[in-house]
Amino acid sequence: MSRKYKIRDQEAVYFVTFTVVRWLDVFIRKDYRDILMESLRYCQKNKGLVLYAYCIMSSHVHLIISRHRSSNLGGIIRDIKKYTSVLIIDAIKANSQESRRNELLSIFESEGRGNSNNKTYQFWQQHSHPIELDTEEKLYQRMDYIHYNPVEAGIVLSPEYYLYSSAASYAGLKETLIDVILI
Repeated sequence: MSRKYKIRDQEAVYFVTFTVVRWLDVFIRKDYRDILMESLRYCQKNKGLVLYAYCIMSSHVHLIISRHRSSNLGGIIRDIKKYTSVLIIDAIKANSQESRRNELLSIFESEGRGNSNNKTYQFWQQHSHPIELDTEEKLYQRMDYIHYNPVEAGIVLSPEYYLYSSAASYAGLKETLIDVILI
């Protein structure tokens, strides 16, 4: 893997993206988005995750994050991806309303067989491409990119109206799904 995509400075702020294998639109269902949100909340409370910005799209998630205490940021990322992949796949298996259940599970199983790091299924693509945000320009550029992602996708007209994003927090709205540290 390129050194460009490694977490070199544990004290830095990073932009990361988690993408579902084959860019599958899994997060169209609230149940699956909620699993991810709960994992982020847990990691904030128990693992030292500091969340500055986020956006959950249908097939991927963008985050601006760092860590506090003696936590390891790479370990936090690993734990989020591992935990959510297991829970989301279990939720897909259990969801009788999931019309794509067999297709999704087949794809996740096929991807898992092709990657020796997995036992059975692979939900997330292997990489998260952490990019160190070492200047204000990079930080605000990535934050705008995250918050305008749903606008560019034609989901909302204005970033703060997308429920699964930190844009509402930055717009000063009180009703948000997860706390973020405002920059």
